[in-house]
Amino acid sequence: MQAENNKIDIKTLSMGCRLNALESEKIQNMLRPHISTAIVVNTCAVTAEAERQSGQTVRRIARENPNAPIFVTGCAATRNAALFADIPNTFVIHNRDKLNISAYADAISSAACHITAPAIGSFKNSDPQLSKQFIQIQNGCNHQCAYCVTRMLRGPAVSFDYAEILDAARRAVQNGFYEIVLTGVDIASYASNGVLISGLCKNLLRDVPGIKRLRLSSFDPASPEIFRLIDLMHADARMMPHMHLSMQSGSDTILSNMRRRHNAATIRRIAEYAAGITFSWDIICGFPGETDELFNETLELAAATRPIKIHAFPFSPRPGTPAADMPAQVNRAVSKSRVKEIAAMADAFRAEFMRRRIGDTTQVLVEENNIARDPHDIPVKIIGTTVPAKTVCNVKLADIDGDAFIGRISE
Repeated sequence: MQAENNKIDIKTLSMGCRLNALESEKIQNMLRPHISTAIVVNTCAVTAEAERQSGQTVRRIARENPNAPIFVTGCAATRNAALFADIPNTFVIHNRDKLNISAYADAISSAACHITAPAIGSFKNSDPQLSKQFIQIQNGCNHQCAYCVTRMLRGPAVSFDYAEILDAARRAVQNGFYEIVLTGVDIASYASNGVLISGLCKNLLRDVPGIKRLRLSSFDPASPEIFRLIDLMHADARMMPHMHLSMQSGSDTILSNMRRRHNAATIRRIAEYAAGITFSWDIICGFPGETDELFNETLELAAATRPIKIHAFPFSPRPGTPAADMPAQVNRAVSKSRVKEIAAMADAFRAEFMRRRIGDTTQVLVEENNIARDPHDIPVKIIGTTVPAKTVCNVKLADIDGDAFIGRISE
């Protein structure tokens, strides 16, 4: 390990999901007492393009920093360690070891040669500073979705103890973070000492009164817990009234082929139950066997339930998953066209939702440069008053600028 007296300079770059960014922060804090200089790149392999970009990014960072040890971890490093094998001064850390300090020490000690004067020359891609605090509550997934490589790379679902989560929430509030986002690979599966995700949220709101806003990251709509969470959103204004659902499709045929556990009727029941609550979706376009007729079923479900945002992306076959070898693979140009069509539909729903709210007063969290987020996760540009980041305040919604509101501070 490096000398303890050196100035600590550990940079991180997280690719892909928010969970990677959160784990990078943990890695950085773990390394600081032991390593003075290093770059940590937490990679992504959710799609073939994400994996390619991970390799490209690490190669660029290595060229720009020939005297810095570079630890490469995350899903791309776990799935395809050979992608990084010939990059100088690069050490691959498997996902299962990313929070184990001995893995980093062993990697350096077993290296063919050592960097005698480690230094970071150029690093312009540090993880951003956020105004909300993400807290990991679990890791891994037990489901068998036909397209997903993350489950194989993250391992089985493991829920964290409440004491650990509670301590992180209290520290977040003490550090001025009044919005907390609970995250993980499959937070809907959270179960610790008989407490499920809805109970976890209720307990945090009770035990940490300083929390002003509590959110959830992506949620599996097949979980019965979703109805209890909606009840909590209706009962406690601090529970933000917006959910991001890992939908993937609105066609029962495609959902079955994907090995998902919900269907279109489930989503209709959720939407009917969730008065005043908004949703965003993940959608995979062009899954094998998705005909125009089956894609139209997804469009019809969207029209019936009106999500205000859809993160749509074309299907990317991942070797080793059942979907990679399924027949009737869809032309990528068709998939991309469907991405644009369904995203535009959600944009129209969001615009309609926003127009109805002009003149309302709503609570926001200020993030940076007077840009805030409302309870439905819609940007708000605050004019007339400069407001510090992390501030939770009320604004009156006066107008719309693109996909954002324009608002003024309300007393």
